[in-house]
Amino acid sequence: MKSTEFSLRVAKDLDSADPLSKYRDRFHHPKQENGKDKLYFTGNSLGLCPTSVDDYLQTELHAWKTLGSRGHVLAPIPWIEYHHSVKSSLAKIVGGLESEVIAMNSLTTNLHLMMTSFYNPIKGRDKILVLEDCFPSDRYAVTSQIRSHGLVPEETLIEVGPRPDQTFIDEHDVAQLIEQRGHEIALVLIEGVSYLTGQWFDLPFLAKVARQKGCMVGFDLAHAVGNVPLALHDWEVDFAVWCNYKYLNGGPGTVGGCFVHEKHGKRKNLSRLAGWWGHDESRRFLMEKTFSAMDGVDGWCLSNAPVLLIAALRASMEIFDEVGMKALREKSVQLTGFLEMGLQHCCEKDVKVLTPSQPHRRGAQLSLSFPGEGKKMFDDLNRNGVVCDWREPNVIRISPAPLYTRYQDVYQFVELLSRV
Repeated sequence: MKSTEFSLRVAKDLDSADPLSKYRDRFHHPKQENGKDKLYFTGNSLGLCPTSVDDYLQTELHAWKTLGSRGHVLAPIPWIEYHHSVKSSLAKIVGGLESEVIAMNSLTTNLHLMMTSFYNPIKGRDKILVLEDCFPSDRYAVTSQIRSHGLVPEETLIEVGPRPDQTFIDEHDVAQLIEQRGHEIALVLIEGVSYLTGQWFDLPFLAKVARQKGCMVGFDLAHAVGNVPLALHDWEVDFAVWCNYKYLNGGPGTVGGCFVHEKHGKRKNLSRLAGWWGHDESRRFLMEKTFSAMDGVDGWCLSNAPVLLIAALRASMEIFDEVGMKALREKSVQLTGFLEMGLQHCCEKDVKVLTPSQPHRRGAQLSLSFPGEGKKMFDDLNRNGVVCDWREPNVIRISPAPLYTRYQDVYQFVELLSRV
């Protein structure tokens, strides 16, 4: 931040100069009882609803009403190929080729599909490296995959966490562990941005270290996609999975996303769980008995596209195509920096920030801890019109999403926090 002053005047000036301020009106905002917008800081959990969603959905509903099953080939975007309609947008957001990305299934389903192909334990190299505080669903998926190979999670899972005097992880500790035990590790599975602390990991560095030791590399990008710049193709990541309902505003429980690097796209010998929509689309309706995988990530697709879910996602992708990740990231750094400045000025003695202070080590989230009073603070904030979220054991996550959060929202939040 160029300004060192945290005030309402500065917040208004920043909003006036913000090139993205016009996009706030392209989202619906939850209201307080007095009709004012709530202070919405949970874009890291569920992004707001774009105002154009109704139009996108109505287009497909009209096609369903008027065409019935013929909508698969006669709808404005034929449903039979509807999942292709977001490939270009997703490819730009994650830094991949269109042949490397797809919208399908859910994050955990895609993680299982990917581990079926890319976790191939052999004697002496059967370990999976994860973060100590990885998202629980990832842990459940990983341990069940380990057991499916007849292995014991307690012996197979390698966990890395922060040093005793830190709240976040030093990437060099992760790299050192990979250097020391890489010969044992079959798969390195890392969150792009920690759901708990908001730490943004040095993904190209970790991917390079893991590749040099012969490990497969997978990323859970649930809190990274649409939040921080990514270059999965150039980083030579083997696979990545994510959900599209957080920063990408695709709607509750919408279809997830998946990336598979092109170096694996034509590998027909990979173990995989196959489904109809992963079969060669030029021959799909010949009803052949032998599976022939599509090239690229499409070969992992199981079923036809959930059209209404992808339609809602397209409404947000239209906005992302207009704005671009560069502009989003620039505002995100300033917005989160303004929030941190406010906390230091008004609440430094009463709140502990768990997120790294360096902008290049965090996304659009600050995780706050209030020793002994966290849940009470969370409840008080909610009663006063702040939408944030609580994560055990004692963390309130605040996410100022740059597409629709104002600097004035940040100022009002800090002022309210200092009072409650």
